[in-house]
Amino acid sequence: MIDTPEQRIVDAAITSRRSIRAFLPKEVAREDIETILEVAARAPSGTNTQPWKVYVLTGEIKQRLSDEVMRAHNDPDINKQHIEEYHYYPSAWVSPYIDRRRKVGWDLYSLLGLTRENKHGMHEQHGRNYSFFDAPVGMMFTIDRVMEKGSWLDYGMFLQNIMVAARGRGLDTCPQAAFTQYHKIIAGMLQLPPTEMVVCGMSLGYADPDRIENTLVTEREPLSSFVKFIE
Repeated sequence: MIDTPEQRIVDAAITSRRSIRAFLPKEVAREDIETILEVAARAPSGTNTQPWKVYVLTGEIKQRLSDEVMRAHNDPDINKQHIEEYHYYPSAWVSPYIDRRRKVGWDLYSLLGLTRENKHGMHEQHGRNYSFFDAPVGMMFTIDRVMEKGSWLDYGMFLQNIMVAARGRGLDTCPQAAFTQYHKIIAGMLQLPPTEMVVCGMSLGYADPDRIENTLVTEREPLSSFVKFIE
């Protein structure tokens, strides 16, 4: 069995990655952001198409985007006008996926003291997505509409690279599909060309170690449940 310092460093970066939902106000150096994205861009892509585009938001523009999305999120009449462009989740849930989804949701809400009856509290917690969980850096990812499913697979590897490279630098992230509902607001604010589709957002920064929601560690299935060795 291989056991080298390099292996331990890589494994630690991968296994310590979690979706962080509360960040410190500590700034992230632009040089670190640029290096993370340069490293992540080594992700494989079919015939080297590199289908990713990234918009890095800080300061005033990040706050303006958060304010506009929150306004829509909190107004039922406006909110119903915003619909996702693509289906991230299945239209009909089945076990075991719905069971895992429910468990992680209630594990988080339980940590925060939110009960099933507290719809307002759950709405507010969901809304924290749109402030990037107070992270100093928000990122928006887009893809050219001509690209097909294979490029979306490539995109996932690029996003994973960002999250792992961030961990290697003591930073944390939270990938956020929640933003996709408000793609029209995002497109207008960032002046996206009509050829680009919003894939997701991501928070980047330093985790707040004192926030209870950051103690959540999601479970993973044992290999026996999803791997078959065929000899």
